[in-house]
Amino acid sequence: MKSGFVSLIGRPNVGKSTLLNTLINEKVAITSKVAGTTRNIIQGIYNEPEYQIVFMDTPGIIKPLNKLGKITNKQALSLTKDIDCLLFVVDASAGLGIGDKYIMEVLKKTESPVILVLNKIDKLTNVDIMYSINEYKDLYPFAEIVPVSAKENDNVERLIEVIKKYLKDEIRYFDPHIKTSNSVYFMVSEIVREKLFNVLTEELPHSLTCHTTFYEEKKDIINIGVDIIVDRDPIKKIIIGKKGDRLKEIGTLARHELEHSFHKKVYLELYVKTIKNWKDKEKYIKELGFLDF
Repeated sequence: MKSGFVSLIGRPNVGKSTLLNTLINEKVAITSKVAGTTRNIIQGIYNEPEYQIVFMDTPGIIKPLNKLGKITNKQALSLTKDIDCLLFVVDASAGLGIGDKYIMEVLKKTESPVILVLNKIDKLTNVDIMYSINEYKDLYPFAEIVPVSAKENDNVERLIEVIKKYLKDEIRYFDPHIKTSNSVYFMVSEIVREKLFNVLTEELPHSLTCHTTFYEEKKDIINIGVDIIVDRDPIKKIIIGKKGDRLKEIGTLARHELEHSFHKKVYLELYVKTIKNWKDKEKYIKELGFLDF
């Protein structure tokens, strides 16, 4: 039996959450085209009879503009130490960026082996892939370099086989049927937030978050309440829409996915609340589940 902990680290929008979902063959992290979708550490658990890998998806590392940004950076960087290996995920189709170089400088402080994961190779030719490998390999002593397409599930099995070489523990940390250790409250909030991303325009999501206020499971139905927190009243009006039509659309999409996940009928109540500058107020950051490392 071999097991261990593996962190996914990288810039926003390089496909870390999509890769996590593909690795464990189940959706535990929300995804969208909006950069910075992941704000918390999300665990996904991969199981085989003789292996267990606990993957930890981290927020994309960015230049922080507020207290929340500083916290998400700390969350990501806190998981570069005391783990079995790191997956440094990059968007190979976008080329080497300043953010990638910054992260590689940070990674020089870790003693854990770093595997470079060149994601989105479905957009590249074989020649482009070789160019991308050469672009990165001289900048950092990577333990391995693995090109993948998380979206197309291309070469992901190879990545898992490579990771197995670096697992040090000999204990199963979680029940083999568990896919994530994140709470049901957290997962509900994330599903609602994803539907907001899908429905709203790109400039809105960074100023909102979601907080599950109650979850009551009965024999035939689950009653759930979620607060949608924004920092300005105009955004609140946009989310609600004319006669509540947009909020209803968001609620319907979220409810359908929740019913599919829980295999039970769901009654979902959404409330939109304005808390000015919530991203800079420690009280609300902690209440909304963002932990300062």
